[in-house]
Amino acid sequence: MKNTVLRYGIYGAITISVLFLIALYAGKSLSFTAQEVIGYSTMVISLIFVFFGIKHYRDNENNGTVSFGKALAIGVLISLFAAIAFGILDIIYIKFINPDFTTEYYATITEQMKSSLPEAEFEVKLAELEAQKELFSSPLMNFLLMSSTVLIIGFIISLISGLILQRKATV
Repeated sequence: MKNTVLRYGIYGAITISVLFLIALYAGKSLSFTAQEVIGYSTMVISLIFVFFGIKHYRDNENNGTVSFGKALAIGVLISLFAAIAFGILDIIYIKFINPDFTTEYYATITEQMKSSLPEAEFEVKLAELEAQKELFSSPLMNFLLMSSTVLIIGFIISLISGLILQRKATV
C-alpha cells in the first residue's frame, strides 16, 4: 500500500503543480471568478490519481480485492500529497510571485459587494470581510485553507472511488 500511495500521491502533487503553473501564466488576465474555476478544476484533475491509485492497489497489489475502508484510506493519503503541494504553491504565490494578491482580491470583492448590496447590508458585510482579511493575511492560514480545500475534495473523490472500486474476496 505504501508504494501505491507514494507513487500516485507524487503523481497528484506533480499534476497539481504543473497545472497551477500553467494557470498562473495562462490566466493572468482572467477575472478572479474565472481563476477560481480554473483552480478548482486543477484540484479535481490532479485528484483523478486517487481513483487510479486505489484501482492499482486493488488489481496489482491485493489480488483483485479492496475493502471500502482501505480504499478510502488510500485515497485520502494520496490526496494529502496534492493538498500539501497546493498549500505550498499558494504560499509561494502569495508571498513571492504576487504579494498584492490579497489586497487586489479584497478590493474586487468590496467593489462587487458595493454595487450589489444595499448600503446597510454592505457595511455589515464589509466589516466581516475586514475581519477575515487579517486572518487570511497569515501564510499559515492560507496554507491550511488551500490544503484543506484540496483534502476535502480528495475525500469526496476517495469516497466515490472507494464505492466504485471496492471488491470483496470470493470464497
